[in-house]
Amino acid sequence: MTVEYVEDMHDKWLPFEHGEYTVEEIIKELDQLVDDSDPDVDIPNSVHDFQTAERIRKLWPEHDWFHLVGLLHDLGKVMALWGEPQWAVVGDTFPVGCKFTDKAVFAHQFSENPDNDDKRYNTENGIYEEQCGLDNLVMAWGHDEYMYQMLKRNGCTIPEEGLNMIRFHSFYPWHDQGAYQHLTTEYDETVTKGWVKEFNKFDLYSKGDDVPDCANLWEEYYKPLCEKYNVGGVLAW
Repeated sequence: MTVEYVEDMHDKWLPFEHGEYTVEEIIKELDQLVDDSDPDVDIPNSVHDFQTAERIRKLWPEHDWFHLVGLLHDLGKVMALWGEPQWAVVGDTFPVGCKFTDKAVFAHQFSENPDNDDKRYNTENGIYEEQCGLDNLVMAWGHDEYMYQMLKRNGCTIPEEGLNMIRFHSFYPWHDQGAYQHLTTEYDETVTKGWVKEFNKFDLYSKGDDVPDCANLWEEYYKPLCEKYNVGGVLAW
């Protein structure tokens, strides 16, 4: 996952020319995917999405946009069904363009990354300014970044706190291990990290929950919620 590779992925995916689908269609399509990075899940992806959303709904009843984040957060994994290898779709994320952290999973593999020997990218700050903020980092490509950018491009009106949960929920070296704080702002470390860590409580621990009635939940609650936050129709993917 080099700077050049991420730039190529932006060129490939961010024009959003891979088809027009509704949220419901993508949720159903993702039931075909077996996520190699999540071997403990033996239920359809759609069920996990609804489980996550319903656990959030129970404990955060007044934040309906948060419920929708739970439903949408993994839909970017559809790239794995459209030709991308899973290593470029799922798993932990990190910034490219600066020194790799030793707090990432399988960090020893960074030694094989060409950017590790590139003087433009292998210093502590690399291409970034100190405390430049999360918004200015170029993240490793994956379903998090794709889904965030896709929702923004399609005019989704979920608050930025919710969109950042989607964008950074796999950025474990930062929100779980404390890496990259020299590049973040005080807002990132307090507000954004707080929301991302709150979301991950529901994402990580929803996989063993009872199976919800997904069809009824969609029609009665989540379909109108998609319409409320401007993702209710056909979207460009």
